[in-house]
Amino acid sequence: MSNVADHYSYLVRWSPEDDAFIGTVAELPSLSWLATDQADAFVGIQQLAHDVVAGLIEDGEPVPKALADRSYSGKFLVRVPPELHRRLAFEAAEQKVSLNRLAASRLAANG
Repeated sequence: MSNVADHYSYLVRWSPEDDAFIGTVAELPSLSWLATDQADAFVGIQQLAHDVVAGLIEDGEPVPKALADRSYSGKFLVRVPPELHRRLAFEAAEQKVSLNRLAASRLAANG
């Protein structure tokens, strides 16, 4: 039987502060696993996530859904300083596009 943690988003990176590789999981941000070997950091964080999910299920606690398995509406609110809002509105008007289209194209270019 598949565990929801199989679909979680794992990252392994070098940590100069720890002089080791650190494994993390986006859906459970409080977890991390240190190892001197990159593969060991991945295996460690994945096993830790599986253990935590099993514990949550056992305790009747909610289990975070994997980012990859979530549905996205395509809408989110971004707060910006009023002057930036004004500047972007002017730029959108100059380009004869909506502010939404301008923002979406900027996000896509940097994503």
